[in-house]
Amino acid sequence: MSDGDQQGALSLSHSDDPPGRFWAFDEFIPSEDGSAADLTGGLTNLGFIRAALRRSAWFWCTTAVIGLLAGYAALKEFPPSYQASTTILLPSNLPGPPGEAVQDDAAIAQSRTVAGLALRALGMPQSPESFTGQYTVAPTTSRVFVITVKATSYDTAIREANALASAFIRFQAQQLESQERLVDNSLQQQITAARQRVSSIRAQIRAVSAQPPSAAKRAKLSSLAGDRSQAMIALTQTQQANLGSEAATKIQTTTLVKGTLQLDRAVPLAQHMKRYLALYVGGGLLAGLVLGLFIVVIRALVSDRLRRRDDVSRALGAPVKLSVGTVKLSRWRPRRRGLAAADSPEVQRIAKHLGRAVMSGSRGVATLALVPAGDPQVAALSLVSLALSCAQEGLKVSVADLCRGNPAAGLLGVTDPGVHTVQADDASLLVAVPDPDDLAPVGPLHRKSRRSGADERLAACASADLMLTLAALDPSIGGEHLAGWARGAVVFVTAGRSSAPQIHAVGEMIRLSGTELISAVLVGADKSDDSLGVSAPSGPRVSVGRSLGS
Repeated sequence: MSDGDQQGALSLSHSDDPPGRFWAFDEFIPSEDGSAADLTGGLTNLGFIRAALRRSAWFWCTTAVIGLLAGYAALKEFPPSYQASTTILLPSNLPGPPGEAVQDDAAIAQSRTVAGLALRALGMPQSPESFTGQYTVAPTTSRVFVITVKATSYDTAIREANALASAFIRFQAQQLESQERLVDNSLQQQITAARQRVSSIRAQIRAVSAQPPSAAKRAKLSSLAGDRSQAMIALTQTQQANLGSEAATKIQTTTLVKGTLQLDRAVPLAQHMKRYLALYVGGGLLAGLVLGLFIVVIRALVSDRLRRRDDVSRALGAPVKLSVGTVKLSRWRPRRRGLAAADSPEVQRIAKHLGRAVMSGSRGVATLALVPAGDPQVAALSLVSLALSCAQEGLKVSVADLCRGNPAAGLLGVTDPGVHTVQADDASLLVAVPDPDDLAPVGPLHRKSRRSGADERLAACASADLMLTLAALDPSIGGEHLAGWARGAVVFVTAGRSSAPQIHAVGEMIRLSGTELISAVLVGADKSDDSLGVSAPSGPRVSVGRSLGS
């Protein structure tokens, strides 16, 4: 709007038959088929998701950083295992098919028995079952297998690998020596049996020799003498065979024991710390980012808070004629210092829009009510900005703050109930603050009596050129009193703060009060919102282009 248009907009008429409303909009005819929302894609289009991610960038960035820190902490708390390996060489004269013995020996090295021997040598109280999970045994050739141990340090890994190798070699030697003793015992039993045979025959010969001479005696002695000769030959053969078997077994055992050795002492394996750092830290960052994005998207999809212009218009039953971005308020600055935020482009746009929406009645006073559906701070700041701008143009302006906490009056430095004259920015304003006990204060437009002092002060507000009202409506009280303060109302909606039932309730209370519902202002609108803000539910048409005073 040009400067000339703005000056014309601020010149209010005092004639007996003023126009129905200054700077009126065209008549709003809501859609009867409700198809506007369908044309814009509803809440699940890509633009909506992108806007939700952009709004909550701080959240998913925070979760990504938390994931990164968690990954780094996990790397420090559970560092990757340090590894050491050693090689075991088996003898060349192993029995059985090639490669079978090395598989058996590898399984023996992985057994709880060998693990227990190594733990006893190390003096560690760990159980053999858990220790077997800390190392692996892998055959590489038909005579070689490698033991790889994982530990919390290189020194520990090297010590445990060497202990396992020594335990396996010792266990293998014990097994071979045990087998040798078993073979020796078996051979000795055979010799003992042969000797017992010879002794038995000799005893029989002595018994027969003591009998009286006879042909039967001679035959029996002859037979026993032959048996004794055969038994002596068998004993001699058994002793000679046993001597050869014992020598062969001794040589084989010695060869196997001496041939099983630790080929290389344990050495540490290279540790790829950069890879583990990327895995832990990068994985934590990615997991935190994905989790944050997932939470943001799900929260946006299930939220009942309205952000799109069409959704707000449909719930309110009135058009959204203006939408602005986020208004940065000076919440930490007390009272009038908070007016610094009124210089922002968003607040200036809202003030100009409100100036075009002011309505006039038959008595010439122009009125407008600002009804916040949620946080009243932006509405209060916009109202005060418009009031000061009009007052600086020479108009007599009154401001009524009917909200809890009186945010508009607080910006002007008024805290006590009553009607006060305030000087601010070279402008004079009348500020009306109702008594806290007066839940639904009746405005000067409906007061018939002028007998009390309060009525007289309110009459001064009614005699102003422009009366601006900030009113938050409560369903438990209703909004019938709103018509006593203004003929038209503009609803302030902060994107993502109010649900559809809340906004709809505000619109219904304004209509039930008899106040003209002009339009809505959407604060904090998404840049990706391409809806028009003119959707409305099917039913009777809602006209906002006519003045209550016409």
